Amino acid sequence: MTENAQQQPPAPSTDLPTQYAPADVEGPLYERWVERGYFEADAKSDKPPYTIVIPPPNVTGSLHLGHAFEHTLIDALTRRKRMQGYETLWQPGMDHAGIATQNVVERELAKEGKSRHDLGRETFVERVWQWKGESGGQISGQMRRLGDGVAWSRERFTMDEGLSQAVQTIFKRLYDDELIYRAERIINWCPRCLTAISDIEVEYQDDDGELVSMKYGDGDDTIVVATTRAETMLGDTAVAVHPGDERYKHLIGKLVKLPLTDRSIPVVADEHVDPEFGTGAVKVTPAHDPNDFEIGQRHDLPALTIMDEHAVITAHGPFQGLDRLEARSAIVAALRAEGRIVAEKRPYVHSVGHCSRCKTTIEPRLSMQWWVKVGPLAKAAGDAVRDGKVKIHPQEMEKRYFDWVDNLHDWCISRQLWWGHRIPVWYGPNGEIVCVGPDEEPPGTEADGWRQDTDVLDTWFSSGLWPFSTLGWPEQTESLAKFYPNSVLVTGYDILFFWVARMMMFGLYAMDGTPPFHTIALHGMVRDQFGKKMSKSFGNAVNPLDWMDKYGSDALRFTLARGANPGVDVPIGEDWVQGSRNFANKIWNATRFAMMNGATIEGPLPDASTMSATDRWILSRLNSVVAEVDAFYEDYQFAKLSDALFHFAWDEVFDWYVELSKTTFQAGGEAAEVSKRVLGEVLDVTLKLLHPVVPFVTETLWTTLTGGESVVIADWPKDSGFRDADAEREIESLQSVITEVRRFRADQGLQPGQRVPARLTLDGTRFAPHEAAIRQLLRLQPEGDAFTATATLPVAGAEVALDLSGTIDVAAERKRLAKDLAAAEKEKSQANGKLGNEAFLAKAPDHVVDKIRTRLAKAEEDIARIQAQLERLPQG
Repeated sequence: MTENAQQQPPAPSTDLPTQYAPADVEGPLYERWVERGYFEADAKSDKPPYTIVIPPPNVTGSLHLGHAFEHTLIDALTRRKRMQGYETLWQPGMDHAGIATQNVVERELAKEGKSRHDLGRETFVERVWQWKGESGGQISGQMRRLGDGVAWSRERFTMDEGLSQAVQTIFKRLYDDELIYRAERIINWCPRCLTAISDIEVEYQDDDGELVSMKYGDGDDTIVVATTRAETMLGDTAVAVHPGDERYKHLIGKLVKLPLTDRSIPVVADEHVDPEFGTGAVKVTPAHDPNDFEIGQRHDLPALTIMDEHAVITAHGPFQGLDRLEARSAIVAALRAEGRIVAEKRPYVHSVGHCSRCKTTIEPRLSMQWWVKVGPLAKAAGDAVRDGKVKIHPQEMEKRYFDWVDNLHDWCISRQLWWGHRIPVWYGPNGEIVCVGPDEEPPGTEADGWRQDTDVLDTWFSSGLWPFSTLGWPEQTESLAKFYPNSVLVTGYDILFFWVARMMMFGLYAMDGTPPFHTIALHGMVRDQFGKKMSKSFGNAVNPLDWMDKYGSDALRFTLARGANPGVDVPIGEDWVQGSRNFANKIWNATRFAMMNGATIEGPLPDASTMSATDRWILSRLNSVVAEVDAFYEDYQFAKLSDALFHFAWDEVFDWYVELSKTTFQAGGEAAEVSKRVLGEVLDVTLKLLHPVVPFVTETLWTTLTGGESVVIADWPKDSGFRDADAEREIESLQSVITEVRRFRADQGLQPGQRVPARLTLDGTRFAPHEAAIRQLLRLQPEGDAFTATATLPVAGAEVALDLSGTIDVAAERKRLAKDLAAAEKEKSQANGKLGNEAFLAKAPDHVVDKIRTRLAKAEEDIARIQAQLERLPQG
């Protein structure tokens, strides 16, 4: 807990508005935090470091709920660590987002009737930089709205000069170590974006297509193959069968006529073919299918490219110039006319790859590209987790990580774009290939016949360097020495492969085997309240700014944190945000009330011997909650820590301790002064515990309560070890008494504020000191001379006798309850009758029987409740 006795803050102010208005508070508070440099990180500090990088959002983007969710979690972690005395760095920045950004600017050009080719490369890139300066990065302002405590002076962009030097440096090193190479292979080609994309940028979905079975060859040499991409037959250079398939042994090594062409192609035997699938024979198109490419390599088959980059047929013949889908229909029609179609299945639902950015169907295509040899890099990334250098949280996500890194294919890193890090390789007039490092001059000029590779690097190449390039690498800077490796990476499980694995590979390689972070904490995706993915096309996407405008940033943050179970998707609805707004208001109103009634942090905390059981109870619970919250933070259990704080603050502090203490405050004297100091302590600590998740309302209340500079830089609470089990049991019993009597009052239809005469028979050692509080909370008057006990409640060792004469119509209430009891007994009888009928049980489905059992249990519960209410009614 706090150590206010050691250094007294300025006298606090109780000047709080009657209502909390987030819109008036949040903006000015955030700017004050930034101006005072609370979020900046000092590499020269002797404090222990705590580093988290922001997963860099695309420069084209804006804040969506997924960003708000992730940022809330990261901000909570860093705010707590800052309060614990760490030198915290939350590294901000943005990604240049190669394809996405180029597409945005190209669309802008299209409105002017131009393309990038009209501008030329240099002018187009200048145009993109201009767009970035004017329109990109609006997310920075939205991060401020959310309260992100990032080190703004360190903000980076993946195409900054320093980061570009890092990219060139690691490319050169990988190239010299023969871990980067150039080769012609099958890649995923997007005919819309006109570039290669990596495997993980391909989204697969079930599409309606057609499966066509067709005859190759004639007479005894006929063989049937099936395909969903009939147009690719123009590039077939073989038919493959399994070497053990007796049906085709007579054809292996022979040539068969390829329909619609003047070519014959061989039948080859290959273990890859599954004889049980389809006809057991497959067409082989090495230039347009990754598996076929491998077959082609094994059998030295030619690879014929039959489409251009727009997926238009280039093969000579009647189909030349047709789009691939037009060609597909035309070729099937031509085969049908020749009697070559054996079967057609339409629609045929199958998995089809689409570009994750523009949703165009991907075309596998043979192409000369640059590749990273990932084998040794991926092994190191896997070993770092297996050896315990890096922990994945939750641990069950490790399997997904290993499934990926242990089966990683070489990574195609070249993109046919103009916006991005240009590949630092030059080609000479005599076939020379020279990779140029960041401090090296190109080997020659265009006039001498030298030219630089026109491709740029995959965006994930530069973002894979993010944990150390942002700290100044390859220079050995103070920041790199202080803040690398990161303490934890907080990110969604959906980019475990896109980004996390690449950072692991590059970090271990570039930083001499030191991984980029100690822990990978994975969270799920934000979904709507029905668990459905949020999407504009579904009509359920939410702009978080709308909810922040309506309910305040704290309300959105608390809702997101309260749903954040590790690795699990998070449903969210507007009514939940409204509920969190109510919580913020509760914190405000209760703290304001407490301060108006003298809650203070001045002076040392009184000795426990001078405290009431209520005081000792709340301090015991406070320390337990401090320990609980710390444990949940260390385990990244944001939902559990938020829930614990919600119930402690609302239920225990505001609804019980404050209410139980009112009579003490009213009575005055030494006991009141002690309780006011205890209440101040409890509020001080509670506001600190809540601050990382709800920073704005807690800052306003804490500075007003304590007079301190800012809760952002206040000391994080510590568990003092104080526990009082006896006080906890005593107050729990007291709560039972009050709760049970309240329930009885409600059952009898009494209004909450209606006062009733009562006689209290209390355990002298436990409840007698609480009589005034019990009477006040339960609206119980002294019994008086005319008191008649018409109902008696024995609860938790106490006895509460009530005089309800004149407060309710006993006869009418008895009649109503008797009617309800008869209905419940009838329901019970009917349910028992069915469950006792063997014939019924033998025929009825399980879910019907279960439903009847549930009805029986409910009826029995209702009977017991109503009978108890009848027994409590006054007699007569």
